[in-house]
Amino acid sequence: MENDNKVVEKGKSATDKEFVWPDLVFKELLASVGVVVLLVVWSLLVDAPLRPEADPAWTENPAKAPWYFLGLQEMLVYFDPWLAGVVVPGLIVAGLIFIPYLDINNPISGEYRLGKRKMATLLFLFGFIMWFVLIFVGAFLRGPSWYFYWPWESWAVVKHSNEVLWSFHWLAGVVFLGLFFIGGTFLSIVIGKGFVQRLGRTRSLIIIFLALSMFFIPVKIALRLLFNVKYVLRTPFFNI
Repeated sequence: MENDNKVVEKGKSATDKEFVWPDLVFKELLASVGVVVLLVVWSLLVDAPLRPEADPAWTENPAKAPWYFLGLQEMLVYFDPWLAGVVVPGLIVAGLIFIPYLDINNPISGEYRLGKRKMATLLFLFGFIMWFVLIFVGAFLRGPSWYFYWPWESWAVVKHSNEVLWSFHWLAGVVFLGLFFIGGTFLSIVIGKGFVQRLGRTRSLIIIFLALSMFFIPVKIALRLLFNVKYVLRTPFFNI
């Protein structure tokens, strides 16, 4: 009985706590079974949208990737292929892998409460929604030759691009990226002093860099759509 009381925090009753096994795992099992049943029923009621066999004499226009890759295909409009296809997915995967090793010494570990994880929840929702917006645009709003079509516009009407793209001077690009990443890092450190103290300088800087890299994607998209900016930084070796 004495050992049981030590597990319960001061000021809380035993009902405030749940064991991972079997309480939490059992709930997760029920949720997993429910998802599997839903997918099975859906697959039985709705046929897969298979398309006609490929014709080597005719090239589809627009040629679209599977839906889960359409976000990457849409980003090719705004970024160089090495950025859209390699760097950005690599940062996403690396960030997800290293989250448990970066977010340490968390006083609310084991507590599943959105109210106590406001910043983490907002960052996740921002990236999640942004990615599905890119997928939605690529799936439904990109027509022949990958031109943008509003839902009420017909793909039978051929569009021609009249936009004149331009790029920042390399010095202006360096200044812009420096202000964005260095200024954003400094501002994040000033605002989140407790965050930096809890994680340490190295871990907090890595998290801030990953977050700023995610925020840079909509900034670059806005520069292209509003000001026809093709590249923020142009060099003989790479373009951003």
